[in-house]
Formats: sequence, structure tokens, C-alpha cells
Amino acid sequence: MTLSLPIDPQANELLARSPLALLLGMVLDQQVPMEKAFSSPYVLAQRLGHEPDARELAGYDPEALVALFAEPPALHRFPKAMAARVQEVCRVLVERYDGDPARLWSEAADGRDLLRRVGELPGFGRQKAQIFVALLGKRFGVTPEGWREAAGGYGDTDAYRSVADVTDPDSLRRVREFKQQMKAAAKAGKG
Repeated sequence: MTLSLPIDPQANELLARSPLALLLGMVLDQQVPMEKAFSSPYVLAQRLGHEPDARELAGYDPEALVALFAEPPALHRFPKAMAARVQEVCRVLVERYDGDPARLWSEAADGRDLLRRVGELPGFGRQKAQIFVALLGKRFGVTPEGWREAAGGYGDTDAYRSVADVTDPDSLRRVREFKQQMKAAAKAGKG
């Protein structure tokens, strides 16, 4: 039960073993394809020459971090903003969880508490927090009582709504179709 995106196998392995890489992939998962977002922690580790920890990124020189994010190919469409967001998230991890991102979920009392903890991170609105709760539950076995309810529709067993539901090329296609339908519906509602 792990995430399996069509990205470099070493990037998938990093996501499977590193709670920080997984969380940073989720941080970066906006306005770029999910493959880009979730492979960027691996590319960042390559650029640093080692896997970073939350303390290192929290204390990293902001301009130097932006330079790492902006180096071609950029880690995100908005390298400056997302380097700052990653640093903000890592600072919260250091302040509240002693730099251990896994404590974010391992110490959660239940699904609602997990959703609250994730939702308190910079850049995590309700929907993004629900997707991350679903990702943890469906792909990483983090299943505190009430996690599916906390994840909302993203926690549904047979859903194809988010990165939490990607296990192979077919499920990725189905998630993409769902997202396209949601965008079309939103666009139609504004027209």
C-alpha cells in the first residue's frame, strides 16, 4: 500500500520512506501536474546532495532555497512562492513536532484531529488537508478512527478524485478525468 506515480522509481521510493518528502510533495501539489509536485522532493534532494530534514529546510537561507527551486528545470511553476511555502511548513514542523513530520499523523488522536493538524499547516485549506488525510489512509496505512469521514469524499473506497487514488496508469487516467469534470463544472457555474 504505497503511492505509485509514473515518476522516477527513486522518487517513488523516497516518497514511500520519507514522511517529509511525502508532505512536501503534497505542499507542491497545486497548479502543476501531480507527477511534477511529487517528484520535486527527489529532485531537491539531488540538488542538495542528500535528503534534507525539516530543520535544515526551516533554517535554510531563503534566497539560496529559492535558487535551488528555480534552477532549471524549476521544481514548481512558482519557485519563489513555493520555496517560501516549503520553508514555512518546515518551520511549523520544527516548532510543533520537533522537526518530525511523521508526528503530524502518528500522534493524532483520531481522524478529525489529523485533519485539524494537517489543516493548520501553511497552504493547506480544507480540501488539500482532506486529500492528504486520504493519501495517508489509503496508501500509507495511517488510519486513525474516523479518518475516512475526516477525508470526506476523498476517503471513499472507490473514489478516483486525487493523488490518494493513484495506483497505476488507469487510476491516474480516472483521477485526471474526474479533475477535468470538476473544472468544467466550475467553469460552467461561473458562466
